[in-house]
Amino acid sequence: MFCLKTLPFLLLLHVQISKAFPVSSKEKDTKIVQDYLEKFYQLPSNQYQSIRKNSINMIVEKLKEMQRFFGLNVTGKPNAETLEMMKQPRCGVPDSGDFMITPGNPKWEQTNLTYRIINYTPQLSETEVETAIGNAFKVWSNASSLTFTRISQGEANISIAFFHRDHGDNSPFDGPNGILAHAFQPGQGIGGDVHFDAEETWTSTSKNYNLFLVAAHEFGHSLGLSHSSDPGALMYPNYAFREPSTYSLPQDDINGIQAIYGPSSNPIQPTGPSTPRPCDPSLTFDAITTLRGEIFFFKDKYFWRRHPQLQRVEMNFISLFWPSLPTGIQAAYEDFDRDLVFLFKGNQYWALSGYDIQQGYPRDISNYGFPSSVQAIDAAVFYRNMITKGNSWNQVIPKAYHISFQE
Repeated sequence: MFCLKTLPFLLLLHVQISKAFPVSSKEKDTKIVQDYLEKFYQLPSNQYQSIRKNSINMIVEKLKEMQRFFGLNVTGKPNAETLEMMKQPRCGVPDSGDFMITPGNPKWEQTNLTYRIINYTPQLSETEVETAIGNAFKVWSNASSLTFTRISQGEANISIAFFHRDHGDNSPFDGPNGILAHAFQPGQGIGGDVHFDAEETWTSTSKNYNLFLVAAHEFGHSLGLSHSSDPGALMYPNYAFREPSTYSLPQDDINGIQAIYGPSSNPIQPTGPSTPRPCDPSLTFDAITTLRGEIFFFKDKYFWRRHPQLQRVEMNFISLFWPSLPTGIQAAYEDFDRDLVFLFKGNQYWALSGYDIQQGYPRDISNYGFPSSVQAIDAAVFYRNMITKGNSWNQVIPKAYHISFQE
């Protein structure tokens, strides 16, 4: 409960933050903004204890900084899209400022580094943890001249451990969801170490949080990389699932690690996928469909959402919304009468109700009556029932599915 002395500050703050919040959520949303800007954008904690004009201006500027980083509309107010971004699970390393152990841009002087797993999560077997950690290091060794060797005792360059809440490094965890892990840049002592939140549900699948993906991100910090504003990069701060068995380090991350440690010693230099840009004149899409008034554009592992009432086109990983869907959707259409969206890839298709995959999918496209020689659907579109009127005839045109396919 706030006292009367706090009321003037809250009124002034909420005018700057947003007039759109429901009254019951103002206090909660203010707390979200405060915590987020303090943790990731160096907002001094005392700014929320002051009603001075320059304090409010700093809050607005920090919000704009955060919005610029994530490619949001730069308003200086925590609108719906800003609050949604703040609520996503992410890395605990700040997005700006000097997050480092030693001055300058620290890096390991040697390229042969050691790591040690101090403890394990009970949600995975020790073998599963060791495999995930080892594969996460390979992501970086394949793209650079670095090598990593696991040791079972003694002091390693990079120590890896699972911790609960406050664990003595001035960066306490917050329980399930929220901050998943954090790491320290190269240096002595705690430098290079990686800490995982022991209260998260760690997996080797698409469910909850995949340990390999989070570890690979955190090891980037251990090697000296900061966060990237490229939403397709491994070093993007927010979590998104990508299939580990086929994972390829994005080009943005390859450029980053090679800028610190030089190119790979492999005779053929590694290359990785680059995040598509909406304004790229050469950009083509795999499939396009509507979904309850929005337009969805699919490309590789990404999709864009275009809402008629929003100016910004939002890009996301397909796996962030539908972890079980494959990348490279080949065709899609919305059945308005049944309020379903159908997605096709290869000889399978899926049905979505809103953002939920219906039970019993994927199904084989032979359900549409195609012969077994049809291997994939290239494009699909749905027409509602239509009535055409003319002087000579009135006719009901039946509902039709127009589909092109490959044999």
